[in-house]
Amino acid sequence: MRPRSLDEVVGQQHLLGAGSPLQMLAAGGSGGGAAGPASVMLWGPPGTGKTTLAHVIARGPGRKFVELSAITAGVKDVRRVMDQALTDRDLHGRTTVLFLDEIHRFNKAQQDALLPGVENRWVVLIAATTENPSFSVVAPLLSRSILLTLQPLQNSDIQGLLERAIADQRGLDGLVTVTDEAMDHLVRLAAGDARRALTTLEAAAGVALSETQSDDDEVAADAPVEITLATAERAIDAAAVRYDRAGDQHYDIISAFIKSVRGSDVDAALHYLARMLEAGEDPRFISRRIMISASEDVGMADPTALQTAVAAAQAVALIGMPEARIILAQAVVHVATAPKSNASYNGINAAVADVRAGKGTTVPPPLRDAHYAGSAGLGHGKGYIYSHDAPHSIALQQYPPDDLVGKNYYTPTANGHERDLGPRLTRLREIIRGTASTT
Repeated sequence: MRPRSLDEVVGQQHLLGAGSPLQMLAAGGSGGGAAGPASVMLWGPPGTGKTTLAHVIARGPGRKFVELSAITAGVKDVRRVMDQALTDRDLHGRTTVLFLDEIHRFNKAQQDALLPGVENRWVVLIAATTENPSFSVVAPLLSRSILLTLQPLQNSDIQGLLERAIADQRGLDGLVTVTDEAMDHLVRLAAGDARRALTTLEAAAGVALSETQSDDDEVAADAPVEITLATAERAIDAAAVRYDRAGDQHYDIISAFIKSVRGSDVDAALHYLARMLEAGEDPRFISRRIMISASEDVGMADPTALQTAVAAAQAVALIGMPEARIILAQAVVHVATAPKSNASYNGINAAVADVRAGKGTTVPPPLRDAHYAGSAGLGHGKGYIYSHDAPHSIALQQYPPDDLVGKNYYTPTANGHERDLGPRLTRLREIIRGTASTT
C-alpha cells in the first residue's frame, strides 16, 4: 500500500503544495535551484511518511534508488554509493536518490562522508530522522539540505488510509468490511502512525478471515467478511476503551478521577487517568483538573501540591504524549496522597457569598489610597500603621470594612501543614484585632 505518487500520500499537505520542493523533486525537477536536485532532510515521528516520500521521489524520471540504514551502514558503504552515483551521472545521465534512514545514528565522520556527494549533487540525499536535526546532524550537511518537518497524521488521514487499504487491489481488495466501532478502535490505536494502522488492520483481517474459514456455517464465497470490534480486540490484544470525549463517559470518568484524588485513593485515580489517556483525552485538560484539585482539595494542607500540579501542566504542554503520561502520573500521586483541606475553597466561597449579599461597607480610611493630591484632606491614609514598624511586622489595625470586623472566612483544618498554621492564624488574629491576652 505504499503510495506510488504524491497524490496518494495522506497527510503532510503543508509540504505537498504546488511548487513545493517535494513536488518538484517528485516530478524530476531540482527542488532547490537550477544547479541540480537538492537534498532533503525529513524530520518527523515514526509512521508519518518519511520512507514513503523517499520512494515517491525516487520514481521520478531518470532516477536510481539506493537505500541505506544508518544502523548498519558505514563510511565504506557511503563512499561506494557516492562513487557509483558519480559514474551513473557521468556515463548514463542517471540521478541517484540515496535514502538514508535514521541519519541521527551516524557519527560526525560518517556524516562528513556524505558531504562531497551532496555538495556536488552526485546524489539526491533523502535523509530521515526522528530526532531534531539541529542537534543530531552536522551543520555543513544540514545547511546543504532542505529541512522539512513532518507532522503526526490526523485521525481522518488514518481512516482514509485504512479505507483505501480495504478496497484497493494492492490491499485487501474488498475481502473485508469494518464496523464503525472497529474502525474507531483501529484509528485510535494507530496514534497517528500509518505503518501501525496498516499492521493492525492486517492483523484484524487475518483473524476475521481465519474465523470465517473455520466456521461450519455456509458463507457466500464472494461475501466480504466483517471485522467487528471484538475481532479487532482479539487480533491486537488491546481492549477498546469505552470513552466518548463529548458524551457521558467524558464527564463520568473525569468526575470519578477527581473524586478519587479527593478521596486519597491514588490507585483508583491512576486507573481513571490511564483510561482517559488511552482513550485519547487531551492531557492538557487533565492537567488543568489536577491544578484545580491541588488547590480545592489540598490547599494549605500541602502548599507544594499546587506547585507540582502547575509544573506538570507546563511540562505536559512542552512535551506532549506519550511521555506526558509520566508527568501526569507524578502529579496525580502527589495530589492524591497529600493531606487534604478545602479550607481555602470554603473561605473564598464564603467571602463571595457575603459580597453578593451586599456586605462590606466602605474601605477604612487608613487603608485608602493616599498618593494623589488632596487625598490627605479627605483623611486617606491617616492612622495607617506600617506593618514592618510593629513588633514581628504585625500591627493592631482594622483591615476589613466595619460590618465585617471579626468575620472569619478561613478556618484551617488539623491536616498536614494546616495543623501548624492553625495556632499561628489564631495568634495573628488576636494581635491584629486587639483581642490578645495581656497575661
